[in-house]
Amino acid sequence: MLGFDDSPCDQGHDICEWTYQVTNNHTVANASDVLIGRPLTIAFLLLLFFGIRWMLHRVIDRLVARAEDGVLPDQLSRFGARGKAAQEATVRDLASQTRRVQRAKTMGDLLKSVVTGLLIAVIGTMVLSELGVDIAPIIASAGIIGIALGFGAQSLVRDFLSGIFMIFEDQYGVGDVVDLGEASGTIEAVSLRVTRLRDLNGTVWYVPNGAIVRVGNMSQNWSRAVVDVNVGYHEDLVRAQQVLRDVAHDLWQDEDFKDVVIEEPEVTGVEVFGPDAVTLRVLIKTAPMEQWGVARALRQRIKARFDHEGIEIPLPQRVVWHRDEETASSAHGEREEEAVEG
Repeated sequence: MLGFDDSPCDQGHDICEWTYQVTNNHTVANASDVLIGRPLTIAFLLLLFFGIRWMLHRVIDRLVARAEDGVLPDQLSRFGARGKAAQEATVRDLASQTRRVQRAKTMGDLLKSVVTGLLIAVIGTMVLSELGVDIAPIIASAGIIGIALGFGAQSLVRDFLSGIFMIFEDQYGVGDVVDLGEASGTIEAVSLRVTRLRDLNGTVWYVPNGAIVRVGNMSQNWSRAVVDVNVGYHEDLVRAQQVLRDVAHDLWQDEDFKDVVIEEPEVTGVEVFGPDAVTLRVLIKTAPMEQWGVARALRQRIKARFDHEGIEIPLPQRVVWHRDEETASSAHGEREEEAVEG
């Protein structure tokens, strides 16, 4: 039996070495390696690929299932037992749940694609090595490409990573009204690289996800209308606050607003002592994106009720001194006399 150094087989090809030891024939040993050894190794690598892929996909599916439950409280609980509002809340909950499921599935598909791509790159390189291809240039090229992408596409990678976390955490979605710092408006499209929104003037803004430092979402889960009302310093503040409570309570009981006003409005009291008026504040918790309409309706009712109750909403006042020509000429003469005497 020949030693290992006399074997025509490459190191690690056990079937070729075993065949050569049995037959002592170079041709048969090489043929066994090509027909049996390498196919078995490639088959094992493929089985390893599908096994690891299946296991990682199961882990991703579990993460997706947990993400579908969401991190924010259900919108139905905010309405309590308000009759018709519960039906509307159920519809909103279903829409929110559908959006959450779609977002989770999108993230799951993305992660599965990334995992599959990485496994194909690794297992594919190992298969090429079994086929006799020199993989050293491939590995070197991959390293060079990775370094080039690391230096030249840092912003692109940052945009993609930020987009992944924004979608996964449901920071905002299509239809939400957000403040992104430099731009604010309604979200029209969200991708892994860029967010598109339209402001109140109709301008469309394209914001790279990596450039978003903070996000203010004004329409997620619930909103709040903040209404500041100015009254004169001579008014009875206790009476004015009671009138505001009555107006806000009437809005809360109005059938037209039962589907959008979530909780009993609150009058917080005196907020500011201004130069011309005392500012009182009313807070109303509303359904998402309903705060502006509710605030406008409340201001209109407050104006009508204050007019009826005789409560003044003061306007800025200025003192203007007016002097006629006779007074101005006499003052001018007095100044001239003083100058002569001086």
